Order: sequence, then C-alpha cells, then structure tokens
Amino acid sequence: MSDQHSFETLAIHAGQEPDPVTGAVVPPIYQVSTYKQDGVGGLRGGYEYSRSGNPTRTALEENLAALEGGTRGLAFASGLAAEDCLLRTLLSPGDHVVIPNDAYGGTFRLFAKVVSRWGVEWSVADSSSPEAVRAAIRPETKVVWVETPSNPLLGITDIAAVAAVAHEAGAKLVVDNTFASPYLQQPLALGADVVVHSTTKYMGGHSDVVGGALITADAGLGEELAYHQNAMGAVAGPFDSWLTMRGIKTLAVRMDRHTANAERVVELLLAHPKVTQVYYPGLPEHPLHEVAAKQMRAFGGMVSFRVAGGEEAAVEVCNRTKLFTLGESLGGVESLIEHPGRMTHASVAGSALEVPADLVRASVGIESADDLLADLTQALG
Repeated sequence: MSDQHSFETLAIHAGQEPDPVTGAVVPPIYQVSTYKQDGVGGLRGGYEYSRSGNPTRTALEENLAALEGGTRGLAFASGLAAEDCLLRTLLSPGDHVVIPNDAYGGTFRLFAKVVSRWGVEWSVADSSSPEAVRAAIRPETKVVWVETPSNPLLGITDIAAVAAVAHEAGAKLVVDNTFASPYLQQPLALGADVVVHSTTKYMGGHSDVVGGALITADAGLGEELAYHQNAMGAVAGPFDSWLTMRGIKTLAVRMDRHTANAERVVELLLAHPKVTQVYYPGLPEHPLHEVAAKQMRAFGGMVSFRVAGGEEAAVEVCNRTKLFTLGESLGGVESLIEHPGRMTHASVAGSALEVPADLVRASVGIESADDLLADLTQALG
C-alpha cells in the first residue's frame, strides 16, 4: 500500500493485505503464543514468539505508521504502557523532561510518582508558549512532552514552533495526539520526533478495547523502541490489535461526525446562562485558534466547560445526563461526560496541573446531535 494514498484509503488498507492462504480481506486473529521453526533459527516471516512479534499486531503497527506518516509504529497494551516504554528508551538517571501544565492525569502520575523514583527530573511549562518551553529547558533536558489539544482544557501547542525549540536544545519532541487522532493532525510532519496515542480512544473508537501506540519517523529510534517493547513486554495482544484495526477503518467518518456534533454542543453551551466558560479550539476566541486551524484538519469531538455554581453544580450536571454516560475515557461512538477534578485528573490535585473544580469534560459521540443537545439542556437545568 503506497503512502501516497489518501488517509481514508490508508485507514482501510495499510497493513491489511488479504490473507495469502484464504484470501480473507480482514487480517486473521493469530491467537498464538509460539511458532514452528524450520530448523533452529529458521523463522517463518520472522516470527518466533508473540511477545516479540505477532502477525495481527504487525498489521496494526504497519497501519499506525502509515496513518501518522512514520516509518515505525508499535502497539502496546495501553497508552501508559506505550509512554513507559518511550521514557525508559529515551531517558537515563539525571535526565530532565519538560511536561505541559495541562496533561492527562495518568501521564503526570507516571512522571511524578514512577519515573522520578529512578532519577529523572521534570518541570512544568505552559506548552502553548514556545518561549515558556525554552525557559524550562535545562542542559540535561532530553524530552519535551506536549498534548495538543490537551486534556482536559483543550489547549493548543504550536508543534512546529516547539519542535524547533526542543531540537535547538538537543531534545526530542513527543506529542500525545490522542485527542486529535491522525485524521485531524499529523505531528511528525510538523517536526515531532515521536507520536503517542491511547488507541483506547478515537483509534479504537468503540469503548471495547484498551491499547496504546508509539510512532516515529526515525528508523533508528524505531528500532530502539522495538527492542525495549520486546524487552519490557507490555505488547498489544492479537485480539486487541484486531479490534483496534476494526475501529481504525471508520476513523475518518467517525471524526467528521464527532466534530460536527461537538460544534453543535459548543453553540448550545456558549448561549447557556449556567455555563461560564467553554474550551474548544474551534472557537475564534480560543487563544491559539489560528494555530489549531493551521495544524489541524478540524477541531475534534472533545469539549470542556465550566458551570456556574462551582464544583457541586458541575458534579450535578454530570449526574443528571442520560444520553451522555458518566464515565472516564473518551473517543467512543457514545457520548461520555465526567468531572475531571474528581475523576481522570484527581492525581494532579495540588500540583501545577490542577484543573478547575467547576470543570466538566464531554466526549461528544456520534448520536443525533439534537438528542445530545436536549440531554445537556435538561442536565444544565
């Protein structure tokens, strides 16, 4: 499959050649742990043990690389497993990382409670400002980490500008592209060194599989990451890989609908007297709207907003929805709603990443927009 094909075509065909034995148009689930060797060291297709390589996972990894415009994709058991492998590949004791002031709580926990225990230091910067990132960089900085759009405040980072700052300092830029998906944004083309995904979210898209991914344009770095993936072992299983590929085939059409519905939700929230602020990069008043418009195809399905009346009022909005399911995670076909301060971002309480107590985060699904608006209207009261 040529990388010159359009995204929609790659999503369906990259890494998905018909099975050579049966002609099956969907890659089989190779639910197998080991493989017959043709003599000692005589591996068929390079497969010897499914931690090291599995044909179903290979198909997913080739698909991921194609969608992000990379040379190597790697699939993991979760997004955090992917992040852990990346950090242990790139960092050594004494190194330093710049992390954003708005990031997923699990990512912050990994830095603050796990990676820091083996001698890696981190500091926080407002990644929406390349100058703030530059000011946070030290001689020992090896990685600059950003999310764009960010979780949960939908902040935007100018990927090309921050890539230039990181590379000037000899550091690598890692971009968590989970909120956008490669359909809306391709960070490698803008200068990022590694892209991270929780494939649990928009890539899988159906709230039925947990997974993670790393994609890089540098073949040498790809080999290093693959070595650590095998050595550490938190790989995506064959059935999870198959489910993720199944979801990716409809990624483009789903993201179009997520975005269209989110835009309708934003219109409602902006006009509602109980809503004091709306966070969405598609709004002209978003401080980096023009950057988002430059580096994204569209603005996605995630919307956050603040509720008049404070924390308890925000919690009550979450409790009163009927179509928006109260739950963690995001990116599924069904709409979800949550209170970040008490749920996904509880781990950042008291830190520079603490989120407003009156904040609500919505993952807008692909249901009827009119039904979703009616549900939010009754929940807001």
